[in-house]
Amino acid sequence: MKTLPFTAIIERDGNMFVSLCPELDIASQGYTIEEARQNLREAVELFLECARKLRLPSVYDKKSM
Repeated sequence: MKTLPFTAIIERDGNMFVSLCPELDIASQGYTIEEARQNLREAVELFLECARKLRLPSVYDKKSM
């Protein structure tokens, strides 16, 4: 499987941590930084899997425009 670099921004929100991947506009959360990071990773992987199945344009196609 190909490894793609994405940004993960993690911020505290009350008693939880919110994680965001700005390139894909995907967010998740967790009670710890590690949990928020792992949940975001899972959300990004699911998004990319669905995009591949639906044959959506590559994430990197937009960068070459």
